Amino acid sequence: MKLGAFSISLNVKDIKISKEFYENLGFTVFAGDIERKYLIMKNENSLIGLFQGMFEDNILTFNPGWDENANKIQSFDDIRDIQKQLKNNGVKLETEVDESTNGPGSMMILDPDGNPILIDQHV
Repeated sequence: MKLGAFSISLNVKDIKISKEFYENLGFTVFAGDIERKYLIMKNENSLIGLFQGMFEDNILTFNPGWDENANKIQSFDDIRDIQKQLKNNGVKLETEVDESTNGPGSMMILDPDGNPILIDQHV
């Protein structure tokens, strides 16, 4: 199963303080809008999303169809195929993607410890 680019999405208290902290670790702003209270920070192949007030828990995020630079990749597993495999493996889905559509879609699962995992396809 190819899940695509990986990042962690952090629920932060103050996006400006968090931005400065991660810049001190060598991260730079890759995408987002600080005025809308979200940034994607990048350090080589590592991605961290900073989100103020958008969700409660930190989230592990995978983006099928993208590499770590948000470039479309040629060969990837579509989110609908991933969803079918997860269902076949008995994984409980918190939210599902509409399997009658094509292109972008998202779904959510929880790991055994309750950590949310978002699979979010943009292509």
